[in-house]
Amino acid sequence: MKDLFAAATVEEAKERIALLRPESERLWGKMSAAQMLAHCAATMEMAVGMTFPPRRFIGRLVGPLAKKAVITEGKPFRRNSPSDKSLIIHDERDFETERQRLCALLDRFQAGGPDGCTRHPQSFFGRLTPMEWAMLMYHHLDHHLQQFGV
Repeated sequence: MKDLFAAATVEEAKERIALLRPESERLWGKMSAAQMLAHCAATMEMAVGMTFPPRRFIGRLVGPLAKKAVITEGKPFRRNSPSDKSLIIHDERDFETERQRLCALLDRFQAGGPDGCTRHPQSFFGRLTPMEWAMLMYHHLDHHLQQFGV
């Protein structure tokens, strides 16, 4: 599985992000392109240790099984999968601001490498190694870029 510690993977992701437009149509879900970029940036803020959402009860129950399926086996996220409430973007966002914020966070994560990755448990999956964070963050971003056809 690809990971966001690899410079080439980050560049590929940024090239795909560059293909998005404010009016890009989603293939599923409710978020606009700007909201999706903000959502992905919020998850990256967790990965670099800027935010620390608490563990979710349901994650404590099924997180280890889901972690194995999503991170270890690389199974795709289901469309319209539930998200942590702190990561749901309800308000309108400025598309270009969110694009730049996400790209800067991708660069920060990649440049920081394993030492720059949070040690705080992920809100659903729990404790992750830096490489698991790197794979999860790529997998999540890829899911949402596919949501908008890029």
